[in-house]
This record gives sequence, C-alpha cells and structure tokens, in this order.
Amino acid sequence: MQAEFTDLETLLEIQKIDLEIIQAKKKRVELPQRIEVMRLRKKRGEIQEKLDQVYELQKRADGEMTEVEDEDRSLVEKQERAQELIDAAGSDYRKVESHSKEMAGVAKRRETLAEKRVEVQAQLDKIKGVRDQLEGAIAASEAEESRLRAAFEGEDTALADQIRACTAKRDEMAASIAPDLVKLYAKTAEKTGGVAIGKLEEDTCGICRTGIEGGRLIALKAEAPLGTCPTCKRLLVIE
Repeated sequence: MQAEFTDLETLLEIQKIDLEIIQAKKKRVELPQRIEVMRLRKKRGEIQEKLDQVYELQKRADGEMTEVEDEDRSLVEKQERAQELIDAAGSDYRKVESHSKEMAGVAKRRETLAEKRVEVQAQLDKIKGVRDQLEGAIAASEAEESRLRAAFEGEDTALADQIRACTAKRDEMAASIAPDLVKLYAKTAEKTGGVAIGKLEEDTCGICRTGIEGGRLIALKAEAPLGTCPTCKRLLVIE
C-alpha cells in the first residue's frame, strides 16, 4: 500500500498509545482488590442461594405454627361452649357425660397440639439461627466489598482517566491518516495481539526478529514504504 512516511511514523506512535491503553485496561482488570471483589460477589451469591432456601423453610414452619395456633384457638372456643352446655345441663346426666367426653377429646387434641407447637418452635429457633448467620455473612461481605472498593477506587479512576486521555489522543492522530491505512493497521493489530507495525531493520523484521533473505527481501523492499513481514504478517515500514 502506498503511504507517506509521516503517516507511517504516526501509525507507530498510535501503536505505542494502543499498547499503553491495552496495558492500562489489563491493569484495571487485574487490580488485586477488584479480583477480591469479584470473589466476594460470587461467594455472596452462593450464600444468598442458601439464605433463600432458609427463607422458604421459615415460611413453611411459620405456616405450620399458624395452623397449630388457629386450631388451638378453635379448640379453646369448643371447650368453652362444652363447659357452658355442661353448666346448663344441670342434673341431666347424659348431657353432662356427652359434653364431658367432648371436652376430654378436645383436651387430648390440645395436648397433641402443644407438643407440635414445641416441635415447630424448636425448628423455627434453629432456622432463625441459620438465617441470622447467613444474613450476617452477607452483611460482612458487603462491608468488605465497600472497603475494598474504596481502597482501589483512586487507582482505578486514574487508570480510567489515562485510558480516556490516550484514546482521545489516538483518535486525534488517526484522523490525520488515510482511513484505509488506519483500517489496515487495525485489522492487522486484531490478528497480531496489538503489535501490528514495526520497521525493517536491514534484512530483519523489527518485530519477530526473523531474517529475510534473497528474493523475499527484494520483493519486500519493492513494496516500500510499507510492506508485510512474510513470517509474522505484520506491517513493516521500509525506509
């Protein structure tokens, strides 16, 4: 491709900026505190899943307790009615006996419900202990994340500002070069991990350091001022 040497020098400068941007982005991602925050969030998600299961168990146990208490209140009312009927029966032995048996049955059922209430309450107490533990773990994780974020916020902001400044400078420089040349550079950079252009140093590629001899070197120099390394396929400035 035909190009001006000044454009090629600009591309080399753009490449330096692009590599600086890549390094800054990599450093942002690899900030120790950020990695720890990601670990905390993952762990917190696992804890939340367990906590949701505990909430469901508590919901069921609360439902059981409500059923027990509702039935017991109903039985209390039944006992009171039976006692009223006994009191009203006076000397009517059969009615007294009938309602007394009814009261005995109700009392027995209430005893069963009392045992059930103790059982469910023990279950609720156990669930509450686990729930409090998991909620405490989540709160501690959130507090630790806040501390970590505060610790790396300044460095992260500085890197973000650096990336923005470099990007603005890069875009300004790229605007002064022919669009086709910029596209060729970008396409090559994508294929070669960011290092897209170098210089031919006598008979050696300035990037992959491979020697170029004979007819291949003659053909490459014929592409001046911009050719392609036959080995690494990167762009080469040929002076």
